[in-house]
Amino acid sequence: MAKTDSKIAWCPTIRKADGPLYLAITEALSADIISGKLVAGDRLPPQRALAEALEIDFTTVSRAYAEASKRGLVEGKVGQGTYVRKKHSAARRPVRSGLVDMSMNLPPRFDEAELVSRMWEGIRNLETSDGIDLLMRYQEAGGARRDREAGALWLSSRLDGVTPDRVLICPGAQGALLALVGILAAPGETILAEALTYPGIRSVAAHLRVNLAAVAMDEEGLIPESFEHACLNTKPKVLYCTPTLQNPTTATLPTARRHAIVDIARRYQVPIIEDDAYGALPVTPLPPLASLAPELVYHIAGLAKCVAPALRIAYLVAPEGSATSTVNNAIRATASMASPLTAAIASHWIEYGIAEAVVAAIRRETAARQSIATRILPARNVSLDPQGFHAWLALPPPWTRAEFSLRLRSEGISVVASDAFALGTAPEAVRLGLGAPDSREDLSKSLQVVADLLGQSPAAFSMVV
Repeated sequence: MAKTDSKIAWCPTIRKADGPLYLAITEALSADIISGKLVAGDRLPPQRALAEALEIDFTTVSRAYAEASKRGLVEGKVGQGTYVRKKHSAARRPVRSGLVDMSMNLPPRFDEAELVSRMWEGIRNLETSDGIDLLMRYQEAGGARRDREAGALWLSSRLDGVTPDRVLICPGAQGALLALVGILAAPGETILAEALTYPGIRSVAAHLRVNLAAVAMDEEGLIPESFEHACLNTKPKVLYCTPTLQNPTTATLPTARRHAIVDIARRYQVPIIEDDAYGALPVTPLPPLASLAPELVYHIAGLAKCVAPALRIAYLVAPEGSATSTVNNAIRATASMASPLTAAIASHWIEYGIAEAVVAAIRRETAARQSIATRILPARNVSLDPQGFHAWLALPPPWTRAEFSLRLRSEGISVVASDAFALGTAPEAVRLGLGAPDSREDLSKSLQVVADLLGQSPAAFSMVV
């Protein structure tokens, strides 16, 4: 649609079919930067001149330049014009200690410079969009209205019909757990969890002096019959579980079991705390428990595992018809409030599509790392889910978890033994964090050490004193 104009330095080729014109211009600009047609420091045409060349109105070009600025593609210089932005050189990473820490269950670091630029640009934009009040004012314990709306938007693809009034902003999933267990169970009372469970719930239960009882599991996760048996015999105050990409086993509860569990919870009036830490990772997720029993389930959706560990923000969806004020008061009592600055970053990333782009990048890097793990680790010993970034490794006899972990550490690799997760007898197994190594190369080398060690006997490493 554009006419050639030799008087301007850059004129994109765009089509009306590419969507809103201002976005089509921005995408064309991004493509020309990636291809090298435009390089850092190049000056873009004045907005009015480009509008005339494209035969469109000035406002459309202005919106395109503003969007490009938000994405970190360009920068304006007062009195000089708009220029292709220079990429900041990557910060030097800390000197490595030599230890590959696979004990941390982190989303893998992705190498997508333009997306990283958009993430940082979103943070910088808060200075002009939110101003000094963001830094110098307290907010309501459960979060500002805008942040609760962003949380509802983030959850809308998994929890249909969730409203901002049911969403509370918490200082991470751990903060949400502390608040919820504190109001649902008193010291000496019992809560249920999977037999292999997230260490964070163990810490909360110990801190609040609440009993934590195990529900049996198999390769598909929590067993409904075991849950019902526990309801009959222990009179639990709440069930805590992670239905999707369970930590540490990687199990995802099938749909039939999800229905069975919420049916049992209804019959015995046992509330459920659903930890959906990994729920945003599957491309086609199974229905959360909160969508099957919205009147009974407290749904926690943290951003640490699916967007960025630095965002200590979790969205807590209270059950329908419940008094969110009670949970709000618990957040105030335990943490005062989530960081307004961190919550604002999360909201901006969600509103501008940055968070979803990050999830997509994490999925791509996770798929590459899963391919490495599948190739190197023996299938008979390892439990993996192609959409998750941790692995559960069952150790062949005569290896014990203590001996295996100690030997790996001597090789410069740190893992987590099953003791950290077990509510009863710990199996001979360890968890591997596939996202923690800095690179695929580091992961590949580390997993090869793990695989080689599995094929040997502990007796081969006996030391003669």
